[in-house]
Amino acid sequence: MNVGVFLNYVGLGSNILHLTYCHEIAKKYGPVTIITLCKNLSQALEDDPCIKEVIIIKKNKKITDIPNISILLKKISLNKIFIFYPSPRLYIAAKLAGIKNVYSYPLFRKKNLHLVNAANKFTCESLNIDSCPTETKFFIDHKKTDHAKKYFTKDNYNIVIGAGSSGPDTRWGEKNFISLINKLNAIGNYYFYIQCGPEQNEISKNIINKIEKKNCMDLSKMNISEIIPILSLCDMYVGNDSFSHHITSQCNKPSIVLLLNSPKAYSDYSKNHHRIIPENAKLEELDHSSNYSASSIGIEKVLNKVLELKN
Repeated sequence: MNVGVFLNYVGLGSNILHLTYCHEIAKKYGPVTIITLCKNLSQALEDDPCIKEVIIIKKNKKITDIPNISILLKKISLNKIFIFYPSPRLYIAAKLAGIKNVYSYPLFRKKNLHLVNAANKFTCESLNIDSCPTETKFFIDHKKTDHAKKYFTKDNYNIVIGAGSSGPDTRWGEKNFISLINKLNAIGNYYFYIQCGPEQNEISKNIINKIEKKNCMDLSKMNISEIIPILSLCDMYVGNDSFSHHITSQCNKPSIVLLLNSPKAYSDYSKNHHRIIPENAKLEELDHSSNYSASSIGIEKVLNKVLELKN
């Protein structure tokens, strides 16, 4: 049976958040084909036996794009498709493609959509199962992890510093990360892996140039398939809401997520998530329109959480 999953998200983190539901569908029907807007998802999931193929399409919300999506879906020859989004446009395109069984979020109900709760409920109802895990195993070829071990030494506690993110409003800031690293270096043996997107490599450079001890590695120039094994081998994640914490948490590593202007849903599904929010903020009220500055999360608070989880 040829089964498709449509993930209508650009960000790698948002896509990986849905991986557990793809696995549940694959458990019932066999490996699935994912259609996504995320250009990096194919590399991220290339070792996953539950994923048959990842097809990347361009973001286009216009109603006139329905025929193009329909033609694409028809070429794949799907028997079933699960659309993880309340989109009439995608639903119509799937029907026009002649897909016999089309499962979709309730249409026209995008407002206040909680990514995790909506995906979990949709998967359970569509598969007629009582419950569904919110996190899953992240598959990485052992040859890649063996290769990545050359970047590690036994005596250090290895921390991913997630200094980049999709927007400046969700970043804790270079100065804060520099101060945190210096404070940790003063009290223990650490090594830091600075993670930013390639377009944000100036952030990595600035952090590396300004910390007192040069015990760090810049990951910004690596591709996704090189970065993921390194993330999986680290002991902890500390940083912004970025794709990296979705990897580390699903590799069973403690992940400290600094939520400035990100909804709680992005870190609301794993026992390994440890969220720190601004002073006087309410977790339930955080969203992309929140206007908290980097200084609203204190360095000492983050430092104490690192030491607590490490010990």
